[in-house]
Amino acid sequence: MPQTVLVTGGAGFIGSHTCVELLKHGHEVIVVDNFSNSSPGAVEAVQKLAGRPLPLHEADLRDRAALDAIFAEHEIDAVIHFAAKKAVGESMKIPLEYFDTNIGGTIALLRAMNDHGVRRLVFSSSCSVYGETPKVPLNEDDPAAPTNPYARTKHICEQLLGDACARYPELSVIALRYFNPIGAHPSGEIGEDPNGVPNNVLPYMAQVAVGRLAELPVFGDDYPTPDGTGVRDYIHVVDVADGHRVALDHLDDERGLRVFNLGTGSGASVLELMAEFASAVGAPIPYRVEARRPGDVPALIADAGRVERAWGWRTTRDLAAMCADAWHFQRLHPTGYSASPTV
Repeated sequence: MPQTVLVTGGAGFIGSHTCVELLKHGHEVIVVDNFSNSSPGAVEAVQKLAGRPLPLHEADLRDRAALDAIFAEHEIDAVIHFAAKKAVGESMKIPLEYFDTNIGGTIALLRAMNDHGVRRLVFSSSCSVYGETPKVPLNEDDPAAPTNPYARTKHICEQLLGDACARYPELSVIALRYFNPIGAHPSGEIGEDPNGVPNNVLPYMAQVAVGRLAELPVFGDDYPTPDGTGVRDYIHVVDVADGHRVALDHLDDERGLRVFNLGTGSGASVLELMAEFASAVGAPIPYRVEARRPGDVPALIADAGRVERAWGWRTTRDLAAMCADAWHFQRLHPTGYSASPTV
């Protein structure tokens, strides 16, 4: 049934794509975002794709007065919580900001939900909670061993959610540990447009391809992987968005905290991803090898069997589609959402 959903971080990369999926399936969506690593242009693009208005509140989740005003203004049925800082390397440099934003924002959100009688939450977690492990693929019962502040904030947030569910048994929370989202909406209208120099590999690669950056830094070519570069389970952002939309439909299956992986179950190295993206672009991607980045791990690949068994859900888009769609967005928006289409 249609629901009114508050999407925190709804102007961000995954949040904006999730808003499109929710609107497409008949839900009402309210966005809250402070635009620290996103653009109002993404919200405009979502409205264009959906053909529907999208209420937007510019606010930081740690601002309880602003958050209370949003909950008071709207009859909210459920929350999908994306708002967080999300870069492994950056988190090593500014760990306190990551703890303040990611954990502080989640606590403020839980308090506001409790005060306003909202009992249903989908939490955007991360595969990074598993840390460095020789075991692949990883399932939800494998122990968490985060290796960097970003991953630790996600793990702590999961623990907070579990404790909240223990205290308030009426809560229903699904935490989605998705692996590495890349790609863009097939229309090219929305995609990944980080503020400043990208922290993630594909948007950096895309900006090299359009000439905004000179070459891609590859952090480490001496990992115990087939070609020495890090291996990740890349998942199309539209699949990630759809997974969050389907999770919303399953919040009432049971109370308490449940954890699910979202991934394809197969990995690609940085060099393999670069080759696929170069094929989409039709030109090689210049790169240089640098030292390993602190906090990175050799390989992360999902065992996504639990979510398929529970919901009958699985990913539908391959690495070629991820690269083609990412390049389509970058080509249409060579300098981000502020640019006019060139093709």
